Amino acid sequence: MKKGENSFVTAATALEIILEKVTIVDSETLGIDDAFGRIVAEDICAVANVPPFDNSAMDGFALRSEDTTNATKKQPVRFRVVSELRAGSVIGDQGVAPMTAIRIMTGAPVPVGADSVIPVEDTETDSDGSVKIFQRLRAHENVRFAGEDMRTGETVLERGMKLGSAEIGLLAAVNRDTVTVYRKPRVAIISTGDEIGEVGAELRPGQIRNSNAHTLRCEVEKYGGIPTYIGIARDEPEATRDVFTRALEHDIIISTGGVSLGEYDFVQDVVESLGLKIAVHGLRIKPGRPMTFGAMGDTIFFGLPGNPVSTMVTFMQFVRPALLKMGGARRIGKPEIPAVIEDSITKRPGRREYIRGSYTTKGGRVVVSTTGPQGSGILRSMSRANCLIIVPEDVSEYKPGDVVVIQLIHHEEIM
Repeated sequence: MKKGENSFVTAATALEIILEKVTIVDSETLGIDDAFGRIVAEDICAVANVPPFDNSAMDGFALRSEDTTNATKKQPVRFRVVSELRAGSVIGDQGVAPMTAIRIMTGAPVPVGADSVIPVEDTETDSDGSVKIFQRLRAHENVRFAGEDMRTGETVLERGMKLGSAEIGLLAAVNRDTVTVYRKPRVAIISTGDEIGEVGAELRPGQIRNSNAHTLRCEVEKYGGIPTYIGIARDEPEATRDVFTRALEHDIIISTGGVSLGEYDFVQDVVESLGLKIAVHGLRIKPGRPMTFGAMGDTIFFGLPGNPVSTMVTFMQFVRPALLKMGGARRIGKPEIPAVIEDSITKRPGRREYIRGSYTTKGGRVVVSTTGPQGSGILRSMSRANCLIIVPEDVSEYKPGDVVVIQLIHHEEIM
């Protein structure tokens, strides 16, 4: 049974309900070269110190720092060069004695007796092979210590972290050629309505292009899911049921349109007949008020509004965090920062609004302005936005110069 507006919930309540229903998917093992961008499903520990030995951070000369105490530009201290150590070489019996130095390359092991390295550019080599030092060195200067990066047994990657370039490098550094990651959630995408026409097809009078399916495919891929476009459910109960039945094998079902209170809005009735229990029907937000959410076992369903901006906003606020949690991510929030607004905003109290905005920095502060008309069908204003200006339920007006909270759209995900 469809419900009226008095049963609508806040954005915070809806997100709490949704995340409580999300079950994390199972895992799989991949080679590290295939694991970029995935969410790690195990804690990774170092099996040895990295680096495994004290080594030089510079090309230069290894010596005893105490021998440089009196070194200045006007009165350099001369050292006898007794040997050379290249990266990859093994320390022999030759060590550093008082007033001697060993030529050393970056990454080479620090020889016995030495406690610092002087960069080659801060020295001068004489014709007899000795080297002049022009400055006093501190103990351990330009030395990288064994275990400085990672120590044996230390956890270097935690379950739920996203594997970026540096993290893949860490796996290689601890000699891992495979890693256990969460599999990508399978996401079914359905469009609804006789008024929808596919890209490339000839539109009948009264039809519009199906932009939502393509937008959602990109968003699902962006946040770690595998999208499958099921097709358009036409405005007839059995046709709608057939399309949704084909989507049930997926982890997440996303439909657009058909969730309002109109005579031909069949989606809620159909998904309930298939066993999905509706937990949210209607939100105190704009845009996106009619959004519906339900679940059956490990499968969750989002019925998003059909207007393109409503589709994107509700995806970002509700589907995105659910998709990230299902995929094993431990941090799922979008960055929110304060900004000074340059426009006036007014709204009806009692609901949260997400205003498309564009932020930049001026005079050392973040400023934001709206991207123009805010109609839920104006997708171009979303294309121009790099943030959403969040107007809370209890706020009815912002004036130029007020501090607002903006939610970033384009950013490196925090995980």
